[in-house]
Amino acid sequence: MFPTKCLSVLKTEWLRQRYVLCLMGMLGMINCFTMRASLNVAITQMTAKPEQNATGDAVCPFPDVVPNVAGNTSIARAPKEYAFAWTSEQQGLILGAFYIGYIFTHIPGGLIADRYGGKHTLGLGILATAVCTLLTPWAAKAGDAAGTIAIRILMGLGEGVTFPAIFVLLAKWAPAQERSLMGTIVLAGPQVGTLIGNGLSGFLLATYGWENTFYVYGALGLAWYLFWAFLCYSTPHDHPFISDKELRYLNDNVTGLNEQDKQKEHVKTPWVAMLTSLPVVSLIITEVGHDWGFYTMVTDLPLYMSDVQHFKISDNGVLSALPFLCMWISSMIMSATGDWISSKRIVSNTLMRKVFTTIGSVGPGAFLLWASFAGCDRTVVVALFCIGMSCMGAFYPGMRVNALDLSPRHAGTIGALMNGIGALAGIAAPYVIGVLAPRGLMSEWQLVFGINFAIMSITNVAFIIFGSGEVQWWDDPNGKRPGDAESANELKPVNNKGPGQQSSTAM
Repeated sequence: MFPTKCLSVLKTEWLRQRYVLCLMGMLGMINCFTMRASLNVAITQMTAKPEQNATGDAVCPFPDVVPNVAGNTSIARAPKEYAFAWTSEQQGLILGAFYIGYIFTHIPGGLIADRYGGKHTLGLGILATAVCTLLTPWAAKAGDAAGTIAIRILMGLGEGVTFPAIFVLLAKWAPAQERSLMGTIVLAGPQVGTLIGNGLSGFLLATYGWENTFYVYGALGLAWYLFWAFLCYSTPHDHPFISDKELRYLNDNVTGLNEQDKQKEHVKTPWVAMLTSLPVVSLIITEVGHDWGFYTMVTDLPLYMSDVQHFKISDNGVLSALPFLCMWISSMIMSATGDWISSKRIVSNTLMRKVFTTIGSVGPGAFLLWASFAGCDRTVVVALFCIGMSCMGAFYPGMRVNALDLSPRHAGTIGALMNGIGALAGIAAPYVIGVLAPRGLMSEWQLVFGINFAIMSITNVAFIIFGSGEVQWWDDPNGKRPGDAESANELKPVNNKGPGQQSSTAM
C-alpha cells in the first residue's frame, strides 16, 4: 500500500510500536464510547417531554422564567419542534437496545481475536460501529423507534468484540513491567470517550442539530480505522516496521511470543472449574452491580440534567461530562496507589482488591442517591455526582483487573464473561429508569438512585465474602496449585537469549 521507503522511515528505535498501539487502542476505546454516548444526549432534543405539574415536588425551575400577569411564573422559551414522539418507556428501550447486541459478541470476539488476531477483530468492530452511527439518523427517520432500536442492536454487535480484542492485544504487546501502565491508558478510554461524547454533543446539538452529532462521531470512527489498519498489528512479529531492538525486548519480556510459550498457552479452557469458581462468580456478580451504576450514569445522566434540573442543552453536555472527567482522573490516581501498595506489600492482594472494590461500589451509590435529595441546588448536585464518580475510579485497582489475578492464562475469557454478563445491566437499567421516571419528577429519580445504591451495595457483598486476589488452581493446565515450584516457573516469561547473552530489561 505504501512505498518501502515510507515504511523504513517508521522503522526507528525511538518510535516504539507498543506505545503506538497503546495510543491507538486508547483512541479506539474513546471512539467506541463517543459513538455509544452520542444518542444519550441527542435523545433529549429528539423527543418532546411530557407536561409536568408545577405544584408539588415535581421539577426545578427553568433557568429563564418571567412573571405573567397573575404574578405566577411562566417559561420564556421559544417553541421547539421535536422529531419524535417517543414515550419514556420507548426511550428506555432505545437507550438499552445497544446492549442487546453487545452481550452476544463478547465470547465470539475473544475466540476470533485469539485465532485470527486482535488487529482486525478490534478494527472491524469499531468500523461496524462507525457505519451504524452514520446510519442512525436515517434509521430513526425511516423506522421511528423500531428503526432506532434495530440500528442500536447492530451497533452493539459490532462493539461487543472490542474489549476481548483489546485484552488479546495487550497480552501480546505489553511487557509484564509495563502492563499496568499500558492497560490503564487503554482501558481509561471509556471514561474519556464518555467525557468527550457528552461534552461535545451539547455543543453539536446546540449549534448544528441532532443529526450532525451522529455524522461527526461516525466520521471520526472511520478516520480512526484508516490509521489503525496501517499503523497497528496483532503481534510484534507481524509488524513490518518494528525495530529489531524493540522486537528483541518484547520477545524477552512478553509471555507467549516464542514457540515454547505458545505451546504452553494453547490449553483447553477449564469451563467447568471456571464457572463454578466462587471468586469468578463473585467477580461477575460485582461487575453487574458496577455496570448498573455506570450505565445509569452513562445513558441517563443527560436525561436527569434535562428533565429534573433543566440545564440548557449547551450546558447539559458539559455538566454531564464533568463527573466522568473526575472518574478518569481518580482512576489514574487510584491505580498508581494500588501499584504502590502492591510493590510495598502493605496488605495482601486480596484485601487490596476488596477495599478498592468496596469504595467503588458503596461510594458512587451513596453520593448519587444524596444528589437526588439535594433539591434544585445545581452546584451541589453536580458536585455530588462528581464525588460519586470519583469513587467509582476505585474499581480499576479493584475488581476491574481481578481477572488477571485469578487466571493469567484465561484472563481474556473471564474478562469477556464479566463484560458480556455485566452488559445485561446496560439493557435493564435504561428500561427500568424509563418505567420508574416517565414524567421526569424528582421523586421518581430519587427512587431510581435508591435502587441503584441497593444494587451496587448488595452485589459488592459477594466480592467481600468470596472474592480473591490469588491465582486459582485451575489456571495451571496440569492442575498444579499456585506455589508449586514447577507451576510458578511456568508463569514466568521465557528468555529466548542463548547462553552467554543477557535478556533485555529495558527499552
